[in-house]
Amino acid sequence: MSHYDIVRQILSRQPRRWLVTGVAGFIGSNILQALLQLDQHVLGVDSFLTGKRDNLVQVRQTVSPSQWARFNLVEGDVREQGLMRWLCTGVDHVLHQAALGSVPWSIDDPLATHEHNLTGFLMMLQAAKNARVRSFVYASSSAVYGNDPALPVCEDAGCMPLSPYAASKLGDEIYAHAFAKSYGFKAIGLRYFNIFGPRQDPSGAYAAVIPLWFSQLIRGEKVHINGDGETTRDFCYVEDCVQANILASVSERKEAQGEVYNIALGRSTSLNNLFSDIRGLVAARVSEAARMDPAYRDFRPGDVRHSVADTSKAQRLLSFAPEYSVSDGLAKAADWYMGHLAEPAVAA
Repeated sequence: MSHYDIVRQILSRQPRRWLVTGVAGFIGSNILQALLQLDQHVLGVDSFLTGKRDNLVQVRQTVSPSQWARFNLVEGDVREQGLMRWLCTGVDHVLHQAALGSVPWSIDDPLATHEHNLTGFLMMLQAAKNARVRSFVYASSSAVYGNDPALPVCEDAGCMPLSPYAASKLGDEIYAHAFAKSYGFKAIGLRYFNIFGPRQDPSGAYAAVIPLWFSQLIRGEKVHINGDGETTRDFCYVEDCVQANILASVSERKEAQGEVYNIALGRSTSLNNLFSDIRGLVAARVSEAARMDPAYRDFRPGDVRHSVADTSKAQRLLSFAPEYSVSDGLAKAADWYMGHLAEPAVAA
């Protein structure tokens, strides 16, 4: 039995009160689903700027009526100081997922990224500190590293953000560090690498690559790869990301507090190989996809060339243990992608 299984058993016997920001987003809704399935009490907040109400509908379909009754939704913005102060009152654990999570978006509108990702974060940090919550875990990003030539990258590597989004996430970490030094309030930051899985948005100008490629292959649309396709990423299935959030929240190890951790699989995958795997999964259901090849175009400004994580710190201090390979995660998510992105005209 894994450490995470033990934690799940403990939580199932001892329900706690959780606040999840960005609860209607991709990662937030997956965290919500896991907590409700553990019979926890969850207060969720979302402005629905990028979150989707349908994500919550889907969560409701995965849990029992009694579990769903433990969830309360508040529509609001994390930049609303009074609201955040009220929401944190009486909460045991805060999982802060709300953000504008796109490099291209941040390049197009750096002020909005600063407002949501830095000002909103500071509002949450202050509210949680004043409410004396038991733990505060927040989403950071591997983007803080920039193009670090030493791979796999570990947490003590130098940070050189290449985009306003990356700068905002590094700013969050600096504020968290300052709160630990100034007030003794120790938050835990999780540097997500490339998280993927069900409910990840395939639409819009800033869509993540995996759901976008699934959607395009299903619909018979041209797939574009930025650069030569040899760019690498460390893709991590969303259930492993959820595991990391819960483990960090309930950790009682003093040396684990106030730290940042890489959350990833710890293996690199090229975009060319990723496309091949996705095409194979889609082709098993839509035969025309087997004949589709990608089109290559210029590299995207602000993107990192290669990325792979050293996850030993999270393994050592949080007992984090990824359970899904990229292939396993893609195969598990494929049914969701096919069921939610397919059009009747091209369904096999």
